[in-house]
Amino acid sequence: MGQNNNIPYTSTMMEKLRTWTLSLAERPGARRVLALVSFAESSFFPIPPDLLLFPMTLQTPRDAWRLATICTIASVLGGVAGYVLGYAFFESVGIHIINFYGLNEQFDKFETLYNSWGIVIILIAGFTPIPYKVFTIASGIAAINLPLFAAASLVARGARYFLVCWLTKRFGAPIKPFLEKQLGWLGLVGILMVVAFFLLLRPLFNFAAS
Repeated sequence: MGQNNNIPYTSTMMEKLRTWTLSLAERPGARRVLALVSFAESSFFPIPPDLLLFPMTLQTPRDAWRLATICTIASVLGGVAGYVLGYAFFESVGIHIINFYGLNEQFDKFETLYNSWGIVIILIAGFTPIPYKVFTIASGIAAINLPLFAAASLVARGARYFLVCWLTKRFGAPIKPFLEKQLGWLGLVGILMVVAFFLLLRPLFNFAAS
């Protein structure tokens, strides 16, 4: 993919958008906003729903699993929308999203990662620093099996959001710095352990099916 010649998405613009998004957590209908942000972040919106999920879970811990479920379902549906953007509308829409956020380099890395890891990269994608929209749009371009893509997204995004809610419910406000700095590594280790477990058991499944 060529170089991005658009005006960079500045840190000032991002900070204003983060502040505005965070303010929505305290407004009526916050759950609908959470669902909308979760959906949009998987295809074009730059702010992750974690920004809303943490304060909302902190405010009402008894609703933690419901909030995580909202995030997960909306994010998977948004991932499917991103897949469609890549599969059918990349030249007219998808490429402009990638260019606008300056994600060309990350986008180009996807092909290498997919060639090395296959569908497993979608499981890992939920916790990598690379924005998830890169993986969803690129998955559409690669024409990855859609049901398999949706299933992997469900596992990856569900693991992330339920982990955020569990940690917030268990440790409260002091866990915020950890979530901001270490959540990706913790979740990535967990996903890799699950993948390794299934890879180890695959010969047993194949033997049982034979």
